[in-house]
Amino acid sequence: MTNRRTRPAPRPPEGTPGPAELAQRVRASLSDAARLARWAERRTANAAGTGYTGPRPLLSDADVEQAAAELGLTSGQVRVGWDRARLSGLVEVHGGSARPGWRLHAWDRDDSAVLRGWVAVFDAWSLIHPAPDGIAPAAVAEVVEAMPQLLSLLQLSAGPVTVPALLDMLGQRVAELRDERCEVPYGTPETAPSPDAASLARLLRWALGCLGAVDALTLGPARATLTPLGSWAVWVKLEQICVAAQSPAGNIEQSAAAMLRGCARLTPGPARAEYRAWLAARPVGSAVTELLQAARGEDALVRGLAFEALRVVGAPAEPEVRAAAGESALRPYALLWLAEHDGADPEDAQDALTREESTWLWVDTAAAVADHGEAELLVRHLDSAVRTTVPRLLDEVRAVGHPRTVQVLIALAAAHPDPALAKALRRAAFQVHTGGE
Repeated sequence: MTNRRTRPAPRPPEGTPGPAELAQRVRASLSDAARLARWAERRTANAAGTGYTGPRPLLSDADVEQAAAELGLTSGQVRVGWDRARLSGLVEVHGGSARPGWRLHAWDRDDSAVLRGWVAVFDAWSLIHPAPDGIAPAAVAEVVEAMPQLLSLLQLSAGPVTVPALLDMLGQRVAELRDERCEVPYGTPETAPSPDAASLARLLRWALGCLGAVDALTLGPARATLTPLGSWAVWVKLEQICVAAQSPAGNIEQSAAAMLRGCARLTPGPARAEYRAWLAARPVGSAVTELLQAARGEDALVRGLAFEALRVVGAPAEPEVRAAAGESALRPYALLWLAEHDGADPEDAQDALTREESTWLWVDTAAAVADHGEAELLVRHLDSAVRTTVPRLLDEVRAVGHPRTVQVLIALAAAHPDPALAKALRRAAFQVHTGGE
């Protein structure tokens, strides 16, 4: 039994094709991507036993020429198709090579897998073409953040919208975003100057061109119209936001850190639903940045949950997660994320960590349990440590230099029912605190 009110299954806008027809449109749109994924699969299989593990994530010139010759495509079509294959999950990066993803094997029979693959491409629209030259990255980011509102206008209009109307709304939305951040447009080093009208028009053309390239909209003379796929995708995003707004957690408008804390008591399924809804309301790039910023804070629980949310993001988060692996506080989490993203089972992903990194993660997890959990959980966490002896564990904990080591050891000592072990924990905490041996 549950007290949560159910809402009727939402229906897409009138005239929206059914999932089977939409999936067929995706298969047609991403046909080159699917052919290239199968080409990579054949090439890897034919090279079995030679040490060849698959094409590089960014195809070499030789690979491009070979694929073009075998598939009857131009070099440009190969590069574009390969990019779409990676974004959609038809191929997945494993270490230094790209291999067929699980989505490829479901491509011909699972419409929902096909649609989710296309939504991943749609979410990554800003990566399709380089942004215009000579425009500040901050201005580009503002336009990317503003585009969901323009897409909503196109979806609600159920027909073409003129480019001047879209440009006017884009200017208003960028101004609103700056006001929300309390920025004063004086052009100081801390604040990027507002883009002029010509730059804003160039950015709008770029954004519409990217969305057109992924089949989300069509461009006519000075007007834009959502395709059936684009209209369906925008509706899905709006529905996710509505579900989050009506859910008990209701974290849609919260910062990343507040949203993660709000999800701390949820079981994994509902928590992932909250993550998806929160992500749907934001450009994927800024959402990833905000999640990693939350992970850099002092709250170890938020750090762990931030990487759970990044698992929901998937491939678009990979570059920033890989960069985060260079930060000591985030490195163990980032390495586990990357190992799982490369196809490792969660149980095997631990092999990606050195002993020191595993110990650091163990202490960080203990800090989260000490701050937010119960004493029994903390004792179980100590008992779960895979070490030969408690003294050796304590030596390794002291050696990694986690900033919360003293607090964790004291909390463990207070929680553990074994007086001798509690005494050893307190002694270790004192030694860390005083720098003694």
